[in-house]
Amino acid sequence: MPTQPGPTDESVERRRWMRILARAKRNELEAAWNGGNDLPGFAWVRPPETGMTMVRGRAGGAGRPFNLGEMTVTRCALRLDPGILGVAYVAGRDKRHCELAALFDALMQDPARHDEIDERVIRPLARAQDDRRGEARRKTAATRVEFFTMATGREAP
Repeated sequence: MPTQPGPTDESVERRRWMRILARAKRNELEAAWNGGNDLPGFAWVRPPETGMTMVRGRAGGAGRPFNLGEMTVTRCALRLDPGILGVAYVAGRDKRHCELAALFDALMQDPARHDEIDERVIRPLARAQDDRRGEARRKTAATRVEFFTMATGREAP
């Protein structure tokens, strides 16, 4: 039986920045786009369109998959003037968010712009998302309740 090749470093890196762009807030992407210099033109391959996708889950985290429910998703694909294809899928109905994510995806694939976009856009977005997750964890931790077992006088495991 032939083995399937694993993900390449480039595909892992692209998944990382696409995840960051999809989870970014629209106003963060707008600010980054408006702050850029010498931005290229593009042509639509697939203009933003909104639809539904089935979200799957697993019972117990490792069990059989099941259909959890549907989720609204917007997707698009565009081609920069140099011929680089950018794509995006974002949760919700925000077509402009999807367009900006696809533009930045294409720019990240351009070797001449990759480092600048990574430094100016992707890293700050990742830090902002990490900060938001940390704040959510702190708020959750503040509501944590420690249980004490009265019958034995020991803390519960």
